[in-house]
Amino acid sequence: MKKIILSLAVLIFAASCQEQEKIAFIDNGKVINDYQMKIDIEDKFKTQNENFSKQRDSIAKTYQMEMQSIQQRLATMSPQKQQEESQAFSQKWQPVQQQMQMQQQQMEQMFTTEMDSVISKMNKFVEDYGKKNGYTFILGKNQAGSVVYGNEANDITEGVIEAINESYSGKEAKTEEETAEETTEEK
Repeated sequence: MKKIILSLAVLIFAASCQEQEKIAFIDNGKVINDYQMKIDIEDKFKTQNENFSKQRDSIAKTYQMEMQSIQQRLATMSPQKQQEESQAFSQKWQPVQQQMQMQQQQMEQMFTTEMDSVISKMNKFVEDYGKKNGYTFILGKNQAGSVVYGNEANDITEGVIEAINESYSGKEAKTEEETAEETTEEK
């Protein structure tokens, strides 16, 4: 009986000496949405998109006015001449349409690239945060259900948001914005 009690005491002592794993979770969506770098990038692209929309609307008005004018002229022409004029009009506007599509695709691609960079930086930050603060695991809570439930005491979302925004100086976004503006001006 003494051996059993002694064995249990040794097991309890050994278990209590084991280092506890420090596990927490973050709400990925909340961290990324509250990350100032993401907010700055979205604001920059919102402004670019508004400028692009104004440019596109202006070109569309010019196109509409010219289209109305040519339609009036076409009514008085022979069918063969109508076809020639219609083709000339289409050929005139085709490069403009292609340029607008290309410009929109470039903006979308730049936005996607910058957002991918934001996600990579967030993931790297969370990794470093976990190491610095002694976490064994930091799980990500998201819509896919990787963490369906977690005790609120283990939710470090707000602390990570505060820390990541403190580490973000805004200089990165300004540098990327200046680079994008220089690239646009060169074209």
